[in-house]
Amino acid sequence: MQKILLAEDDQDLGSVFQQFLELNDFEVHWAKDGEEAWESFQKQKFDICILDVMMPKMDGFTLAKKIKAINGKIPFLFLTAKKLKEDRMEGLKLGADDYIVKPFEADELVLRIQNILKRVAPTQSNEPIQIGQIKFDFEELTLVTPTKTHQLTEKEGILLNFLFQNRNQLIRRESILIEVWGENDYFLGRSMDVFISRLRKYFQEDENVKIETVRGVGFRFLA
Repeated sequence: MQKILLAEDDQDLGSVFQQFLELNDFEVHWAKDGEEAWESFQKQKFDICILDVMMPKMDGFTLAKKIKAINGKIPFLFLTAKKLKEDRMEGLKLGADDYIVKPFEADELVLRIQNILKRVAPTQSNEPIQIGQIKFDFEELTLVTPTKTHQLTEKEGILLNFLFQNRNQLIRRESILIEVWGENDYFLGRSMDVFISRLRKYFQEDENVKIETVRGVGFRFLA
């Protein structure tokens, strides 16, 4: 079931949207203001964000900037009562996948969400991935080096796949925790460090493949 972060301060609209989305087989976390939505995003994994532009404590545009700083790939759309061209332009500049002006029908929102999720859905491939001199088979959870075949755990495979998909760029710790473990938690962070250490050992045979630590921020998977 795909999970939605709904940030909407209007109690009536928020309740209607949540109920309608849940009837259409989405899991919905409804945040009543921008700060609550930001706190939830840092702790949980979502497939898409629906952000009201005008909210107390933190507006939708500010919230979107903070979200994109952690996860630049997550799709999001804005809800607004304004029809100003400037607001639309601001939303597009932030990379919004859609922009809906109130009032609108709840089924229109569902349709737009479904279209966005179809568009951004990753293409799946069962073909092994060549990482330097090492072959990674996500389907079989194996890592074949020049001298040995390592059988990975499912979590190791998911983590390595995420690192590879975001290779050669800074990946923040909180992004890895949310995407791989489902939430940003201190103790899970310690567990992640152990998994990173294991993957480093697997890649020792190829000096051109490294998992570089950026202290206090995250990692770079260099390949």
